[in-house]
Amino acid sequence: MQRVAIFLGLILFLACKKESKEQADATTPSTATEEIQEPKDNFGIVIHGGAGTILKKNMTPEKEAAYKAKLEEAIKVGHTILKNGGTSLEAIEKTINVLENSPLFNAGKGAVFTNEGRNELDASIMDGKTLNAGAVAGVTIVKNPINLAKEVMLNSPHVMLSGVGAEQFAKEQNLEIVDPKYFYTENRMKSLKKVKEAIKAKEADQKTAFYDPDIKDSKFGTVGCVALDKNGNLAAGTSTGGMTNKKWNRIGDSPIIGAGTYANNASCAVSSTGWGEFFIRGMVAHDISALMEYKGLSLKDAAHEVIQNKLTKLGGTGGIVAIDHKGNVTMEFNTEGMYRAAMNANDELTIKIYKE
Repeated sequence: MQRVAIFLGLILFLACKKESKEQADATTPSTATEEIQEPKDNFGIVIHGGAGTILKKNMTPEKEAAYKAKLEEAIKVGHTILKNGGTSLEAIEKTINVLENSPLFNAGKGAVFTNEGRNELDASIMDGKTLNAGAVAGVTIVKNPINLAKEVMLNSPHVMLSGVGAEQFAKEQNLEIVDPKYFYTENRMKSLKKVKEAIKAKEADQKTAFYDPDIKDSKFGTVGCVALDKNGNLAAGTSTGGMTNKKWNRIGDSPIIGAGTYANNASCAVSSTGWGEFFIRGMVAHDISALMEYKGLSLKDAAHEVIQNKLTKLGGTGGIVAIDHKGNVTMEFNTEGMYRAAMNANDELTIKIYKE
């Protein structure tokens, strides 16, 4: 009889303990990590092709159509990858490849010329899941610098490589190497000549030469991409030819993690374009992420604060494209225009050029 009583008591104790645990679980608040988890089918991609004095009155219908067609081609490449379950990093690389291979943009094939008549290319990429990153600066023979930046991230112990060392690493990774002549385009050479002539005119106090948009925007044209994949991982990438007539192996913000490129699953992914020196001083890409992570601002509000207030007060011009961990998108700039496009999980495509 005593054994039966003990057995019944044990069963009652275990039942009460289970009920208490279930009640506790029901009242336990969600963790921050759980709060940012999104449905598996949520993804998106955003690109830019440079910002500056881009006015409809200065654009022919044919040229406008060409830009829009290339933006659409590029973003659909990345969107297809994401839709099929590919990673944000893969989408970034392949999308930027399309822009690098086009002479329309200041990256890869369409890179601008330095003062010495060379093409010096910069690029960077960042993984929002691991915060790993890769960047290259001043390369002259690598067809697609964004590919090299990814190899630096994945297959080297470093974050940034430059010049001949970066080119040697590219050869070791079996990336496509081209003759420097591959990057030559007549339009970019004409732009270099215009800028040099404008400098001479300024020295002679002929200021009217500076009203040419090609001269005013000699520092713009960078391409970039940000993406969110179905696994909730963010990534960002940026590629550029830098600034027309740059000297002394000048390097801008594009290969600088935190300035031209930044991605963090806890906040957002950002790619910048504009006057690089100011984006470096303001650490623009990271600053947007920090305002979200530490101050709780939305992506839209954080981007507006950094571009329209902080950057503008510094004297910097340009813009960013960004996407957060929920798939929200923003394309913020303080110039007259920015080549840009976005596409979401519902296959909705947006392509814009001018300020609206």
